Amino acid sequence: MPPKVKFHKEEIIEAAVNITRRKGIEAVTAREVAGELKVSTRPIFTWFDTIEQLKREVYNQAKVSYREYVQAGLAGPVPFLGVGQQYVLFAKEEPELYKLLFLTKPNGVVGGAMEALHFSQDLVRDSLMKIYNITANMADCYFRDLWLVAFSIATLIVTDDCPYTDEEISRIFTEISLSICKAYKEIPGLPEGKYNRDAIFRELVKK
Repeated sequence: MPPKVKFHKEEIIEAAVNITRRKGIEAVTAREVAGELKVSTRPIFTWFDTIEQLKREVYNQAKVSYREYVQAGLAGPVPFLGVGQQYVLFAKEEPELYKLLFLTKPNGVVGGAMEALHFSQDLVRDSLMKIYNITANMADCYFRDLWLVAFSIATLIVTDDCPYTDEEISRIFTEISLSICKAYKEIPGLPEGKYNRDAIFRELVKK
């Protein structure tokens, strides 16, 4: 009779996520996970053929955690501002999961920053269209621009190099958000790149 498997797959994934939270995804090895569970490495390879498969599950759990932050932002009084604030909060509270989702090269475990961007766009597109009365393309462009700002701030946070307070960060998000929303609504063709840049700048500098 084969030996009874002591741990379920979910418990092994949870142990790997906990290791990632403390030490980063590179610390997820068969020995580390076995040590976390206080067992031999055998149960791990009962469920996973390779450690890379387990790391992909950690990545998927990081996405689940990030989705919860985004949903909390969308439930706020100003949904898109809430998403930006929750994005930064995720970086503060889950720095290693943030690095895994947003700072891992595409040829690493999985993903990369651009996959994370598109994943985030899919989560907020419908809400942006409804609340801000914009098209799907405008919503995607709007989110892309704000996400680049949030990405910059969050990266400063996880690398311990952010000089801004929470109040200053909120003000930055508000200023950029208002500017982009106003520009997209008042400059025809801007989200599609079909506008007279020189003429618009000439009018702006006269004011």
